Amino acid sequence: MISWLLTNALTALLIPPGLLFIVLAAGLILRNRCPRTSRGLLIAGTAGLYLLSMPLTGTFLLQQWETPHATVPAPAAQAIVVLGGGRYPAAPEYSGDTVSSATLVRLRYAAQLHRETGLPLLVSGGSPDGSRINEAELMAQVLEEAFRVPVRWREGRSANTLENARLGRETLAREGIRRIYLVTNAWHMPRSILVFERAGFEVIPAPTAHATGESAQLTLLDFLPNFTGLRDSSFFFHEAIGMVWYRLRLLAQA
Repeated sequence: MISWLLTNALTALLIPPGLLFIVLAAGLILRNRCPRTSRGLLIAGTAGLYLLSMPLTGTFLLQQWETPHATVPAPAAQAIVVLGGGRYPAAPEYSGDTVSSATLVRLRYAAQLHRETGLPLLVSGGSPDGSRINEAELMAQVLEEAFRVPVRWREGRSANTLENARLGRETLAREGIRRIYLVTNAWHMPRSILVFERAGFEVIPAPTAHATGESAQLTLLDFLPNFTGLRDSSFFFHEAIGMVWYRLRLLAQA
């Protein structure tokens, strides 16, 4: 849990808005000693916060990571693997923890894939925050109770995407399963494919929650800063840092 907390704390400081707040704080600290540098930092921090908070910017950045939805028939797979995207802790309406909205979007698409293909499902997600019930169990509950879709395998020990791949491979290798549909957000797919293929899987991408699915017609609202724009920009930088970090880790293991 300590490692998970430190990793997420460091990541929060390296991506917006954390990094921009550091720039702004540095500008305030230096306002008496180095007025010119201070002004530059304050202008850069403010402009960066505005630009990265625009929905137009966030959508554009996420599109750079997205794996497009396949429009041609995919080769035959042997199973569907769904990656967890977080939990909704202590949900009062459900009397306890359940899956987050990000995870729910993935589960919905996985349920559709299961109905279309009849393939068995593996859900993957642990409890890196120390929660009593791992994310895989919560995912299985939603699939079975809300979507009426059976879950064959629960991988509940992983703390990140790298471990999703490694532990998922351990689970499925025992049944000779190598070719999988991989379900996650479209912007998270490139990093997921990287580690799952390195783990020994043949991956058929099954991305969901596309930013490219939004209306292409621009309005004034696309240029006005809001939470969604900043969130999407943060996802972009999170994936960029994650991709670099995972490549370095995989290189060290080679």
